[in-house]
Amino acid sequence: MVRLSAITPSGPVQLGNYLGAIRRWAAEGTGEDVYFISDLHAMTTSHNPSRLRSLTREQLAVLVAAGVDPRSVAVQSDLVRELGALTWVLECTCTYGEAARMIQFKEKSAGRSSVRLSLLTYPVLMAADILLQGAHEVPVGDDQRQHVELARVLARRFNGTYGEVFAVPRAVVPPTAARVRDLADPSRKMAKSAKDAAGTVFVLDPPDLVRRKIRRAVTDDRGEVRYAPEEQPGVANLLEILAACTGKDPLELAGSIRDYAELKEAAAEAVVEELRPVREVTQGLLDDPAELDRARAHGAERSRDRCRHRLDAALRLSGLN
Repeated sequence: MVRLSAITPSGPVQLGNYLGAIRRWAAEGTGEDVYFISDLHAMTTSHNPSRLRSLTREQLAVLVAAGVDPRSVAVQSDLVRELGALTWVLECTCTYGEAARMIQFKEKSAGRSSVRLSLLTYPVLMAADILLQGAHEVPVGDDQRQHVELARVLARRFNGTYGEVFAVPRAVVPPTAARVRDLADPSRKMAKSAKDAAGTVFVLDPPDLVRRKIRRAVTDDRGEVRYAPEEQPGVANLLEILAACTGKDPLELAGSIRDYAELKEAAAEAVVEELRPVREVTQGLLDDPAELDRARAHGAERSRDRCRHRLDAALRLSGLN
């Protein structure tokens, strides 16, 4: 069984990405799984080419440094020819109505006089990502579930029209992971692309900066360390971060910590130690471009080998070869 997951280089990898997904990929992934950096998806809105290239390399380095099997890691644009060919075939299988009803397109295009066409069509590119690699399961949140459903529809339609080529994937809910909230505004998730980085801990932040951000985290004026996410979201966020880094229960931790200062210090040190080896290995990879290039080339070639027969069959059956 093949599972496929991706991370988009819309910003530096942050603590929520690491605790919620990357660490799990490293611990639970198999050599059959596919983890890729979706740099093509990052082009659906205005972007800086140099920054996109830099963030893509950084994310690749973080995944390898975190222990994700290098055989399973690839950069999306390294398969741009294969993906471009299949995306066109799938666009000729998809209807405009199916693309236009995607919730993310409606939300991101609302109130804007002009949006890139790729914002409309990228769910078809996502379907190509999934179908090309023969993925059976795609762990996603609710915001991406509709896109996986589109991939299912297109797989079935192609198979029924031209012949059996694609596995029909299904969306799965990933295992429960840390719910990391923004330190400055715990009402929202920590995000790579947040405009204000004060509430976001990035994996490559130096230890002193990590400590400073966590010490400044928003709590409340109750002065009582309790695990009550609805009533004390800032305190609960710090407890959940500490729990994720130490393997303990946030309720248990709340009962052993006296005040907010102690909580922040404990969370800061736990995060620093959790990220230290990843940060150090990532920096080593970024300082050794040849080693990172070798890992990237190997991942790209393995992904091509995996998808070649599937793409050839799709092109042949649809009349192109």
